[in-house]
Amino acid sequence: MHAVRVKYRERQKYICYEGQLTFKSFLECVSKKFEISTLDLKVYDDLNTEVDEDAFAFLVMKPDLGVLEVCLPKDSDFEESVSPSTSHSVASSNSSFLSCSAENEGDSDDTIILQPSPGQRNRDDLTRLARMIEKILREKPGGERILTEYARKKSLTDSRRRDMVKILVAHMASEHGTSPSRRVKEDYAKGITALFPYLADPQGTLGYEHYYNPVDGGGFLAWRVKTLQKEASEGQKKRNPQPLTGGPDSGDRTPFSKENRLTTETQCCEAIALMKHTTDEAIIKEKMKQTFIHRQEMVHDPVKSSEIFTTFPRFLDVKGMIVQDFSLMFGDDISAKFLEKWPTHYRQKVLEQTRGLTQTSDLEDLLHNAESTTEELEDGWDSEMSSILLLIHLMPPSPHGRNKRPGKLSARQAIDHLVKFIKTGTSIEGHLDSITESCQPYLLAVGTKRSATHKYFIVIDKHAIPCQSPDSLASFDELFKAHFVFATSYNRDLANVYHFLQTAVYQIDTATTKVNPRVKEMRARMLH
Repeated sequence: MHAVRVKYRERQKYICYEGQLTFKSFLECVSKKFEISTLDLKVYDDLNTEVDEDAFAFLVMKPDLGVLEVCLPKDSDFEESVSPSTSHSVASSNSSFLSCSAENEGDSDDTIILQPSPGQRNRDDLTRLARMIEKILREKPGGERILTEYARKKSLTDSRRRDMVKILVAHMASEHGTSPSRRVKEDYAKGITALFPYLADPQGTLGYEHYYNPVDGGGFLAWRVKTLQKEASEGQKKRNPQPLTGGPDSGDRTPFSKENRLTTETQCCEAIALMKHTTDEAIIKEKMKQTFIHRQEMVHDPVKSSEIFTTFPRFLDVKGMIVQDFSLMFGDDISAKFLEKWPTHYRQKVLEQTRGLTQTSDLEDLLHNAESTTEELEDGWDSEMSSILLLIHLMPPSPHGRNKRPGKLSARQAIDHLVKFIKTGTSIEGHLDSITESCQPYLLAVGTKRSATHKYFIVIDKHAIPCQSPDSLASFDELFKAHFVFATSYNRDLANVYHFLQTAVYQIDTATTKVNPRVKEMRARMLH
């Protein structure tokens, strides 16, 4: 059960609800509570900013949501008409966020001191920080363009975001030096998302970690501070990155389902032997379910993991085993998220964001294909695969650290790590034999041309697992799931893309996976 505090005129009540509260259902509840019409009803937050349907969905998720005030057009002058005595009465009765204490209780005048509660102090602090950020931007060259762009788009382009970070860090350095404290950087990050709520990351624990993460010291503000420090003193040592704690190779995951689990080693061995010799797919799928826990123990064992396809060879000839294991791990609801949400929400968002990038011939080709029908395509990947590959341009590979390959791959080069194409009639075994070094899972498309692919395989450890569907979107969904089923880390050049899909779309290990600030920024853009 959840509750939202609502104020109408001098009255304040709770709106209680379960599940998801929509703007429409909220207005209906307010109408019943206060016995007023929903016609032309206006809603304002505690900063006196009008709340519309889009903003409401975001605000209602915030743990520090204050009092929402509602009024009808005829009430617009209500505040001005309140007498001083009435104002005192309203404030004194607002016990849900003000606490009263009597000072000098023996005095005859019974003076009452109103003290803000912790929640009110937090809102006041965020208001102060938002005004600080706004003042800095209005006073610095280029700041007005940032404010104007956000007001128009409810978002910032990469270049505007970089300009904002430079302006704010320059001001931070002038006020607090080139080594500002963690508290200072966190205040600036809080101020950014308080002033620009659509830049907050709804999936983040705090919402502003992509600007400054107090846990690991990362984020755009921290990166810019480090750049200034490096310019001031070359050779300063960089902090070693923190290890990931969530993701496909996390070994402490509790399976969603433990039903029909075989509990003894003998039972598992018997089921494995039966699966190797039967041709009945129904029996194979049932025995795969029963040995799921045993299989997960194997893939997380450094010694036994290399034997997974020897022990369970039916991955290689019975379609759907990866999808089944993933559902046993996370449940059907999470398993269905990508195929449900990509066509209806994320695909169009990706196209919109990509149009704002600097256009190259490769990017223009992908955009063209993503917006075309199969019949219109002459060359290149089909519409759905093209839309997925655009994510690599939006979140390109990050540079790798010391003692690794210097620099970074281009988006075009990284695409080859996600999907490869061979023509119909080409030997699959020949392709597998040509692999000379270990590589992370990727898709192998087979067809007469890229836009006319009729089957996909997932290539992992020199094995080709047939995908359940010839559809490019479903095959990519299966590729993502294979990382978790086989506890395989992401290709480092595709990590940003996979981390975005994992935390934003599938919503897996959101709080425990360390991701690049670019990923958090993209989540903020696409989840609003």
